Amino acid sequence: MPAKKSLVIVESPAKASTINKYLGSDYVVKASLSHVKDLPKSKLGVDIKHNFEPVYDVIPGKEKIIKELRAAAKSADRILLAADPDREGEAICQHLKEIFDGNKAEVFRVLFNEITPKAIRAAIEHPGRINENLVDAQQARRILDRLVGYQISPLLWDKVRRGISAGRVQTVALRMIVEREREILAFQPQEYWSIIAKLEGHEPPQFEARLVKTKGKSAEVKQQKQAEHIVGVVKNSEFVVDSVVTKEKKRNPVPPFTTSKLQQDASRRLRFSVKKTMMLAQRLYEGIELGDEGRIGLITYMRTDSTRVSDDAMQMVRSYISDIYGGPYLPEKPVFYKSKKDAQDAHEAIRPTFVGRRPDDLKPFLSEDELKLYRLIWTRFVASQMNPAVYDQTTVEISAKDYLFRASGRVMKFDGFLAVYEESTDEDAKPLEPDDEQDLRLPPLKQGEKLKLIDITPRQHFTEPPPRYTEALLVKALEEQGIGRPSTYATILTTIQDREYVTKDQGKFRPTELGTVVTEMLVKHFEDIFDVQYTARMEEELDEVEDGKMTWVQALDEFYKKFEKDLKRASKNMENLKKKEIPTDEVCEKCGSPMVIKWGQFGRFMACSGYPECKNTKEIPSDEAPKEGEASAETAEAELCENCGKPMALKRGRFGQFLACTGYPECKTTRKLTAGTKTPKKPDTILDEVCPQCGQAKLALKVGRFGEFISCSNYPKCKYIKPKTVGVACPKPGCGGELIERRSKRGKVFYGCSKYPACDFVVWNRPVPEPCPQCGAPFLLEKSTKREGLVHYCNEESCDYKVAVEAEKVS
Repeated sequence: MPAKKSLVIVESPAKASTINKYLGSDYVVKASLSHVKDLPKSKLGVDIKHNFEPVYDVIPGKEKIIKELRAAAKSADRILLAADPDREGEAICQHLKEIFDGNKAEVFRVLFNEITPKAIRAAIEHPGRINENLVDAQQARRILDRLVGYQISPLLWDKVRRGISAGRVQTVALRMIVEREREILAFQPQEYWSIIAKLEGHEPPQFEARLVKTKGKSAEVKQQKQAEHIVGVVKNSEFVVDSVVTKEKKRNPVPPFTTSKLQQDASRRLRFSVKKTMMLAQRLYEGIELGDEGRIGLITYMRTDSTRVSDDAMQMVRSYISDIYGGPYLPEKPVFYKSKKDAQDAHEAIRPTFVGRRPDDLKPFLSEDELKLYRLIWTRFVASQMNPAVYDQTTVEISAKDYLFRASGRVMKFDGFLAVYEESTDEDAKPLEPDDEQDLRLPPLKQGEKLKLIDITPRQHFTEPPPRYTEALLVKALEEQGIGRPSTYATILTTIQDREYVTKDQGKFRPTELGTVVTEMLVKHFEDIFDVQYTARMEEELDEVEDGKMTWVQALDEFYKKFEKDLKRASKNMENLKKKEIPTDEVCEKCGSPMVIKWGQFGRFMACSGYPECKNTKEIPSDEAPKEGEASAETAEAELCENCGKPMALKRGRFGQFLACTGYPECKTTRKLTAGTKTPKKPDTILDEVCPQCGQAKLALKVGRFGEFISCSNYPKCKYIKPKTVGVACPKPGCGGELIERRSKRGKVFYGCSKYPACDFVVWNRPVPEPCPQCGAPFLLEKSTKREGLVHYCNEESCDYKVAVEAEKVS
C-alpha cells in the first residue's frame, strides 16, 4: 500500500505551481481558486432573528473543485490549509475544513509571508490551527455588507432605477467624492498678491526674495492698488541684509511600503490604477519563472498595514547597502518604523524577498509593468534602511523701509537615501511657500550688506478650491479616515465606477448625476450608517472581534438596532424619483403642452406633460464643458437627419447617449456618438465598389472603435469586411496568400496570412515590401522604439540586418 502524502491547499494555481516545486514528493499541492462557500446570491442568507446565523452555500461552479479536493484528501495523512494570511484567507480555510468533515486526516493551518523555499518549509514544519477570531471578523464584515446591500438596494430599485446598489463602505467613499464636488462648486476664489524682489549681492548669482512682513506684521496683500503702493515705496528704498542664518537639516527616509502607500505611490508615479497595482503585486508575490532558478516569489505578501521587517530581511538589506553604497550610507543601527495605531502586525511590510535580485537583473523575466512595480518596491525598501539626506539650509531676511523680504535656499551636502528613492507627492500639492525648502543656492551674503534691486514684480493670485480626488488622494483620505481596509480599496474604487456613480476626468473622480442623487437619498435616510465616523468605528469593532475583545454577534447587534429603524423609516419616507415631475418653462414642439423634467432609467430627461397622448422626450444638456475637439450638446442637436432633413436630438439609451431624428416615429434614423464624446460619428461613405461576398450591396467606408474600415453597406445581413493589405505575399512555400492587417481580441494590430486558418503565418510588426539587401529575404519588418526610432529589420533569424529609416532616406 503506497505511503500517504500531505495535502497542501492554496488559493491560486500560480501559487500552487510555485510551492509544488519547493516541496518534495511527500506533498500534493492543490488550489481552491479562492472561496468555495459564500452567502447565497438569490436571498439574504442571514437569519436576523437567530443571532444573524449565516447560511453558506457552495459557490456555483465550485462543485468540481470540491470533488477533486475531497478525493485528494482521502489519500492524505494530513491536510495543510495555506490560504493567504489575512481574514479572507482564514475564512477560506474554515470553509475548506468544513468540506473535509468526516475525513480522518488531521487539518492544520500554515502561514507564510513570502513564497520562498525557506519560508514555505518553515511554515510546513510549524503548522498551527485556524484562528477563529479572524474567521469571526471576516464573517461579521461579510454579513454587515450583505445586510446593507440586500436591504437598501431594493429601495433604490423601487425609487430610482433598477440594477443600482448601495454598499456599506462604497457609499461612504462615494459620499466623500460628492461632498468634495459640492465644495468645489461652492468655492469663491479670493484674490491675493505676492511681491517678488529680484536682488543682487556683491557676488553672483542673482536671487529672488518674497515680501513676508509689513511693519512687523504678516504681509497680506489682497488688492492690486495695495500691491502697486508697496512696489512704489520699495522701488526707491535701500535693501539691506538683516540676518543670514544657516542650519544643517536632515531629511529622513520613509518606511517600506504598506498596501495603501504602495497603491498611492504607484498611482502617482506609474499612473497605475489601484486595481492594476494589486493585480501586478499578486503576480510578484505568487511567483515568476526566473529561468534556471525556477518559479520564485519576488515580494512579500501585498496586503498589510504594518511597516515591520523581519530580522533576516534587515540583515540582508544592511549587508547589501554596505557592499554596494558603502559605509556612509549605512546607519549604525537598523532603522525601525512605528506602524499606525490600528495596524495588523501579523505581516511584514511589502519588500523584496531577496534584495540581491536587483530590478535590472529581472528585466528578461518580467513584463514592463511588473518590472516598474518591483523597482518601486525594491528601491523604497533599500532606501528605508539608509542614512538621511543632509542639507545646509540658509534663510536670509532683507529689509526695505517698513517691509521685510525673505529668501530661502538649501544645498545638499549628502544625498543619503535619495541616492536610491525619493517619495512622490500628491499631484495637487500646494506651490512652495517662501519658507519651504527649495534646492536653491544663494550667494554669500553678510548682515548689513546693501543689495542692488534688479527688479520688483507684483504677482496676482487666486485661492483655489480643494482638488478632486485622484485614486491616490482617495485612498489616502480613506486610510486617514479609517474607512475600509487597504485590501478593500481596489474593490471600492472599481464598484463606484462600474455602477456609473462616478466618472474619471483626467484621472480625477467626478460624481455622475446618478451618483449624486443616490448619495443624497441615502445620506438623508441613513445618516448614521453612511457617516464617515460611524463607518470608521465599525472598522474598529471588526478589529476588536479579530482581537477577541468583542463577539461578532455583539458587533452586528449594535449595528442592526440602528439600521433597522432607519430602514423602516426610509421605506415609508424615501422620495420616489420615478414618479416625480418638475415643471419647466419649455413648451413641447409637437403638441404645445408644457415640458416637465422626469427621472428615468438613464437619468434626468425632459418629457411632454401630455403623455401618454404625446410621447415627445428630450435629453437635458449636460452642465459639463465639452472636451477638446468635441461638439457641445447644442452643436449636436443642430445636426440634420440625412434621411428626412429634420433636426437630430440627443437621446440616451441603455448603451449611453446617441443622436435620434426628431421626426420619430415616422423617421427612425439614429447616429452613434464618438466614444466618450458628444461628437456625432461620421456617417458611412458609400463607395462605387460592389461587395464581393453578397454581390448586391456596395461597400462603405465606416468608422469603428479602432478607426476607419471598409465593409459591406448591407451589414448585418452581410458581414464582409475588406482586409487591409500591405503589398507583401505570404512567405510560406506554395501558400499563395498575402499578408493583411488583423486585430487581436484586445485590439492589438498584427499581420497574418489572408488564407487563415489554412495558413497560420503571423508577424507582430508591419511588413514592408522591400527585399533584405543582406540575405535576400522577400520583405523587411518595420518597428519603432524609443531608443532607435523607426527601423527596418530582417525577419530571418539567421540575418541581423537592421537600419534606421532616416539613415536610408539620407543615403
